[in-house]
Amino acid sequence: MTEITSLVQVVVSGILTGGVYAIVGIGLSLIFGVMRVVNFAHGEFLALGMYAALFLFSRFHLDPYLASIIVLPAAMLLGYAAEKLFIAPIAHAPEHSSILMTVGLGLVISNLLLFGFGAQPQSIYTVYSTSTLRLGAVTFSLPLTVSFLITVGAIAGLYAVLTRTEVGRAMRATAQNRDAAELVGVNTAQIRGLAFGIGTALAMLAGTLLLPVLYVIPTVGGVFTLKAFVVTVLAGMGNVLGAIGGGLILGVAESLGATYVSSGYRDAFGLIAFLLVLLFKPAGLFGRSRV
Repeated sequence: MTEITSLVQVVVSGILTGGVYAIVGIGLSLIFGVMRVVNFAHGEFLALGMYAALFLFSRFHLDPYLASIIVLPAAMLLGYAAEKLFIAPIAHAPEHSSILMTVGLGLVISNLLLFGFGAQPQSIYTVYSTSTLRLGAVTFSLPLTVSFLITVGAIAGLYAVLTRTEVGRAMRATAQNRDAAELVGVNTAQIRGLAFGIGTALAMLAGTLLLPVLYVIPTVGGVFTLKAFVVTVLAGMGNVLGAIGGGLILGVAESLGATYVSSGYRDAFGLIAFLLVLLFKPAGLFGRSRV
């Protein structure tokens, strides 16, 4: 009975962490699905979200979860502007141009963070940082539970936008066939900017949600860019809804591996799942491109 309870505890912890991974992966999948651009700066935008929440907490004592109300719209505008300034001018260039551009953008962001905040790890402490909830014999980390619920709300909101609004229909049309979408009057240039803005906002939202439970350093973005790619490949490149499953699988795989094998190789278990999916199901577990 104790072993079963321990297993349930590990799986629950993995699901809560996987929820945050999912929202990171959804942002990357949305950008790829609509724009066919692999955003190598995705993790750096997440780091930017962490530092934005850190700044608001240290200067104005604003809770990270409340800070997300400010960070989200600012992140969307930032992502939209970044697409217009850096990605749109090379939209018709060979694919490697956008890869190099996003790699460069990520380097610029991480170095600006290093210049502005220094290289030392930083964290915050809130009254709930180490709090837990209990359901029977299973405990839930309070900050991860709140993060998971906010993630569920954000995913539900994005799903409603994609399926029930004109903007969402235009976005899905652009993802399916850009030329055909333009023929029926969709402004695909605006839609591409909007997709990059939403993807950036989701990455920075994940950063604000992770700040209460993680240290932040300027180079933390690289780790989360890698996790976002793992989620995207598990889900299938460009499959936005599949990224939910990909994030949960990654979170549970890491949690099980860290508990029953070695916590020192926690990140390696996600990479093993990544390689296995590439070998045996290269289109991803849920198929490609379904925005």
